Amino acid sequence: MAGRRGLAVSLAIVIASMVLLFTVPPPYFVVATFFSTSCMIGAAYALGALRGRRPLPKPVLVGLASAALLYGIFYAGAWLVSTYHPFGITSASEASIYSLISSPSNPIYLQVLVLLFDAAGFEAFFRGALQKRLSARFGLLAAPAVALLDAAIHIVTLNPLWVGATFVTDLVWGLTYGYGKGTQSSFTSHFVWDVAIFILRPIR
Repeated sequence: MAGRRGLAVSLAIVIASMVLLFTVPPPYFVVATFFSTSCMIGAAYALGALRGRRPLPKPVLVGLASAALLYGIFYAGAWLVSTYHPFGITSASEASIYSLISSPSNPIYLQVLVLLFDAAGFEAFFRGALQKRLSARFGLLAAPAVALLDAAIHIVTLNPLWVGATFVTDLVWGLTYGYGKGTQSSFTSHFVWDVAIFILRPIR
């Protein structure tokens, strides 16, 4: 299933699972996250994008630096939102996102597991499968193209802050993937940033 038809089918399945994820009632968001990200991992495997490699120091360090940079960007962004409320966006938009994962009803181990699947699924499919294929034809432009696609899917949430944040994070992870030459760097950045912003030091 590695040709164009396979890619189209995989993309359709992933998009459908994400639409489900963003439209289920909040109490089912965690379960839907496991389902959607499992679809992403399965799609990446079917497309031949999953290959076991031992962790290497450079990609991991690139990922850690990327996560720190992204956290700084969001820290500045949160200040702008709380101070100027661009396009009518307020901190309530942030709270609605945090509550889906950082809810008191979700124990810490479950939050970490959800974020692990989130990072693994999105990086395996959007970077490891989709961006890798587009990069062969479009080079660095593949990163913003994939970021736009993911952000467009997030329009289903009807949360403009989530859509904008998705584009920014995906763009950074796409560039991290390209600079680090693989998903080790983008996965490291994604997972570390997730844990930092949702569990360790949430920006509210």
